[in-house]
Amino acid sequence: MAGKLGNIVFYADDPPALAEFWSAVFGYPPSRIEGEFREMLLAGGLTEADFTNRAIAEDPEGVGPRFFFHHASAPKQMRNRVHLDVQATPGRRPSPDELDAERDRLIALGATIVRLVDQSWGPLPEHYYQMQDPEGNEFCLQ
Repeated sequence: MAGKLGNIVFYADDPPALAEFWSAVFGYPPSRIEGEFREMLLAGGLTEADFTNRAIAEDPEGVGPRFFFHHASAPKQMRNRVHLDVQATPGRRPSPDELDAERDRLIALGATIVRLVDQSWGPLPEHYYQMQDPEGNEFCLQ
């Protein structure tokens, strides 16, 4: 049997604010930890008070991944070992104007640019932005 992705988990200084950012990135409506997922977490040992330090960003149709934000015990200090690649135009390569428009939208949400990568791997062109979310987690906009 193959595994299935459950959550993409971020440790965060401000879980609700980071959940709001990533919800907006993917066009998810604001979410609360409710229903069966909440009951599962309570059965696993969380208390009602624990929910003040946790938040989610969830696709209401269940197609996209669910992001789970948990309060960090210490500030982020180093580069991520895993990052997300966000597609500006799902299913196809964006034009430079489309990529820049999505970059500007994400900056308005609180992201920052680390650098623009414009290079080739042999015959394969690469043109994307390395960015950070409001808490410094790296991701690429391609």
